[in-house]
Amino acid sequence: MTSNIGRRTGLMLMGACLALAAGLAPAAAQQELRIGFIAPTTGFLSQTGQDMVHGFQMYLNDHNGMLGGAKVKFILEDSQAKPDLAVTKARQLVLDDHVDMFIGGVLATEGYALAPVSTEEKTLYISSVAAADDLTQRQLGKYPYFIRTTWSSSLPNHPLGQWACDQGYKKVVTVAADYAFGYESVGGFQQAFEGCGGKVIQKIWPPLGNKDFGPYIPAIKSDADAIYSLMAGPMSPQFPKQLRDAGVKLPIVAGGTSYDDYNLPFDSDEVIGDVSALMYSAALQTPKNEAFVKEFRSKYNEVPGYYAEANYTTAQMIDEAMKQNGGKFPGAEKFIQTMLGLKIDAARGPVSFDDMRNPVENIYIRKVEKTKLFGDAKPQLWNVVIKTYPNVGQFWTYGKAAFLKQPVYSRDFPPCKFCE
Repeated sequence: MTSNIGRRTGLMLMGACLALAAGLAPAAAQQELRIGFIAPTTGFLSQTGQDMVHGFQMYLNDHNGMLGGAKVKFILEDSQAKPDLAVTKARQLVLDDHVDMFIGGVLATEGYALAPVSTEEKTLYISSVAAADDLTQRQLGKYPYFIRTTWSSSLPNHPLGQWACDQGYKKVVTVAADYAFGYESVGGFQQAFEGCGGKVIQKIWPPLGNKDFGPYIPAIKSDADAIYSLMAGPMSPQFPKQLRDAGVKLPIVAGGTSYDDYNLPFDSDEVIGDVSALMYSAALQTPKNEAFVKEFRSKYNEVPGYYAEANYTTAQMIDEAMKQNGGKFPGAEKFIQTMLGLKIDAARGPVSFDDMRNPVENIYIRKVEKTKLFGDAKPQLWNVVIKTYPNVGQFWTYGKAAFLKQPVYSRDFPPCKFCE
């Protein structure tokens, strides 16, 4: 009799404990979202990497380390802007750290190297900076776990080519870094510029990371109306300075990385009047961007460049996609489908996606001016927006089918048919 009562009491207590544990399970099993982040925190693009990290972490910090209800485990790896090292780090993040996704890479060549890793490991890869055109064009079918959140190399350069025509420029010399991003940027500008009657009469390709433009500047044809420039990292402030020091006064129209907002306060007044095109300007006069710039300057004591905004907005997109999946990571393919349906009000303006996983967004023509914005105590250099091309997609006005029939922009395409 005593034994039966004891057994029954023990079973009742065990049942109560199991019930209590079941009631507490949802709180104890809060979803963790594991994010690997690949950026150059050392090497010649370390400042770029720092801005990338600051942008993403600022959004994360603003949301108590959570995205869409999930606690984020943020794992940072240094790529040194080297594609082979970026691949090694991506595999490490997937195989050793078991991340749900990896984000980053800076150079277009890194993007081309990282995308195959996502396919091999069946892991989501979000390109928040690497702008390699063909990842969202002819090669997309190879990469079912890939999506881009910022822009493709040629996207802002198509409207810039049209804008250059509208200014009456007839002949342009291009000077661009000798790698994939440079080729694709020049290609977009050239195709649009020549499509509206302009002529690219010379192409000059200094190596990536070059700081001495002395051998190249004397070769620039004197009958050009303007120079198109595409630089990256430390190259960016050096080229216009050395060009002006050499006495060349031709107008400069440039890809956006040549005049990143972070660098401008440190540039000389010689860049005043230079024009560039990108999907972001720190001088954008909207309440959303003003709040972003003020917070970033307060936390990091610097103006946010595109690299910071790109990653802040990437975190915003992940946050929204996680919310739509109930705070749980649903797997790479479903997560991508959720992202494709997003329409984000970002610091850069409205952002949505086309059916090939590339953003559709405003492109801003930006002119360097010295002025006071957002509480400046004294005037400084800003990329003031002088024209907006709304809702620009990667195929510009050409149409998707027609655009994809041509080769990817390269050192040789479009051919320089007006070069002598």
